[in-house]
Amino acid sequence: MEHLEIERKFLVLSHAYKTAARQKDRLVQGYLNTHPERTVRVRIMNDKAFITVKGPANDAGTSRFEWEMNIPVEEATNLIDLCETGILEKYRYRVPVGNHVFEVDEFLGENKGLVVAEIELQHEDEKFTKPEWLGEEVTGNKAYYNSALTKKPFCQW
Repeated sequence: MEHLEIERKFLVLSHAYKTAARQKDRLVQGYLNTHPERTVRVRIMNDKAFITVKGPANDAGTSRFEWEMNIPVEEATNLIDLCETGILEKYRYRVPVGNHVFEVDEFLGENKGLVVAEIELQHEDEKFTKPEWLGEEVTGNKAYYNSALTKKPFCQW
């Protein structure tokens, strides 16, 4: 079964998304592997946990293979202890806009000050409404990949 993730990523211009948000979650995540051809991520979101494998992105950076499975939080906590250096912490806001939901990540720790919005699409040229708080598109810019932020955090830019 094909698991293709198609998403676009943008910087965020203001905190206006917070008033429109329908959900706020706290995430902690680490990477067991950050090889350019594949990443293996462990994530704890509130009281749930996941392990995710992602393949390389296409040339535009908009799509790539993604496989994810729920795992017990206790196992995820143990796996995070085995992760490469650089654990990410962030708040994720789910913000409905038109027929889509933006996931806005407000990073904490060494990435504090960075706020990025992602939108998942059914196909690469799908149209969507851009809210006023949406800024420059950074899709495909590897510096904004979560796995890259563990190695070179926003505070070092």
